[in-house]
Amino acid sequence: MVGVVLFGLPAICYVQAPSAFGARIAQLSERAGFFDTDNLISNEKSYLHVMPALKSGQVTGGAYIGVGPDQNFSYIAQVRPDIAFIVDIRHDNLLLHLLFKALFSMADTRVSYMSLLFGRPVPEHLEEWRKADLDALVKYLDDAQTTDAKITALRARVDATIRTFGVTLSAADFKTIDRFHRTFIDAGLPLQFQSTGRAPRGYYPTYRQLLLETDREGQRRNFLASEDDFQFVRSLERRDLVIPVVGDLGGTTALANIARLLTARHETVSAFYVSNVEYYLFGDGKIQGFVDNLSRLPHTDHSVLIRSVFGGYVLPQTVSGYYSTSLLQPIDDLLQGFASGRYKSYNDYMLTR
Repeated sequence: MVGVVLFGLPAICYVQAPSAFGARIAQLSERAGFFDTDNLISNEKSYLHVMPALKSGQVTGGAYIGVGPDQNFSYIAQVRPDIAFIVDIRHDNLLLHLLFKALFSMADTRVSYMSLLFGRPVPEHLEEWRKADLDALVKYLDDAQTTDAKITALRARVDATIRTFGVTLSAADFKTIDRFHRTFIDAGLPLQFQSTGRAPRGYYPTYRQLLLETDREGQRRNFLASEDDFQFVRSLERRDLVIPVVGDLGGTTALANIARLLTARHETVSAFYVSNVEYYLFGDGKIQGFVDNLSRLPHTDHSVLIRSVFGGYVLPQTVSGYYSTSLLQPIDDLLQGFASGRYKSYNDYMLTR
């Protein structure tokens, strides 16, 4: 136990031992900022609609960057990057991804991972579950029963696993991780995106809906729909190649640090999932900082942004019945749009491309 300053905040912190993984997180991260939601799951029901375009655009390999919770894993499974960074202004998003990392460390199969996430007993005969479809996995989670004692034991195992990662965490951080995990356990598949200080929206999807969603071709493309996709993400996690970073996309530190690291590794960005963060960057006057950061990231003419649009914009990619629209934009196209003065407001940004 040691006293340190963590992301600008003093804390009593607990580590098992220093690690390259923990050191890399600390080296890349900057001081945390505020956003008014835990964001345990996505509110973007359309998140899979871009999958066919990622494939046809040959967006593959290299480095992946994303924000937010586990929708990133589905994009990672499609892109098959060599390394991935989850950059989010919220320190709590780092904690959420450490929870996910622990579950990947503890689980050998999709059904094991899902059982641990929702606090259900891992079923027997795991090999038989490898070929099970998503409906069978969902039914198992719906029917499985657990006990308080088993949940307490599971939580202890998860925290013990997280301590082996060599990431400096406070006692309060472990309480937050416990709260996050118990939220998944208590809510189950009906878990829904929630925001602090904002009324719930009827269009917010549940975890079940996100899990069973399809791409534009009607294919289920969540990373948990395929054992092969799950195993790819699990392999990256177990090799410490999915790196959660605390950072502001419009700030001066985190993306600049990642750019230097990728340059040293001779890696280029293949896909950058920004959700709808650009909306807030425009509002906060930080959009130019994001553009500057984007220009520093090594990329190619195949490199794309994955974006989600809310607020009633009707775009060519908008699908009836979906409040969000997910779309791609080449990184070079965005950079050229700002350089030419084409983008002066968020409306210009959305409607003039």
